[in-house]
Amino acid sequence: MIEQIDPAAAWQFILDHPDHVLLDVRDPIEFAMVGHPAGASNVPWKFAPAWRINPDFLEGVKQLAPDGATPILLLCRSGQRSQEAAEQLASGGYSKLYNIVEGFEGPLDDSRHRSSKGGWRYRGLPWEQG
Repeated sequence: MIEQIDPAAAWQFILDHPDHVLLDVRDPIEFAMVGHPAGASNVPWKFAPAWRINPDFLEGVKQLAPDGATPILLLCRSGQRSQEAAEQLASGGYSKLYNIVEGFEGPLDDSRHRSSKGGWRYRGLPWEQG
């Protein structure tokens, strides 16, 4: 089962569970240029611009969390790709999966901009760029 968790609850989970993996599944360019949660590891689920699935995704995660019982919090731009990636991990034997709803940038606002209605960065949680 994949638990849906908001960014603030995810941050509290991270503080309470030092054995976690915080996994940003966005393309490496998004991860570096847009920014990412402090301490996040990047294993892309899909690669831009064609958004093809990373054939090495599961192997990349296994390098970070070889034990299927390790808590893994997943995040992308808005929560959709991370949900798909979590489903892949569940089918690969992982059991403690948390999809961070709103993602890093949150949903689009009325002007079609992100980071103004929700997301990790909007909520003022620790993040870095580069």
